[in-house]
Amino acid sequence: MDIQLPGMDGLSATKIIKEESINKDTPIVALTAYAMAGDKEKIEAAGCNEYLTKPINTKEFALSVARFLRT
Repeated sequence: MDIQLPGMDGLSATKIIKEESINKDTPIVALTAYAMAGDKEKIEAAGCNEYLTKPINTKEFALSVARFLRT
């Protein structure tokens, strides 16, 4: 989930997705340029399961996604 989406930010989109009971356990990996103190906590509070800052390391991203696919 990109946190800086046009029209609706990724935190709002994540909250809407997670509100549906069928999606409550769906893992969401946040991708963001935000790297300030408190951003990680705010992103996790919105329902994201993982937090990666941009520019992303593609290997790290693939490993993060793979962890959720195994579960």
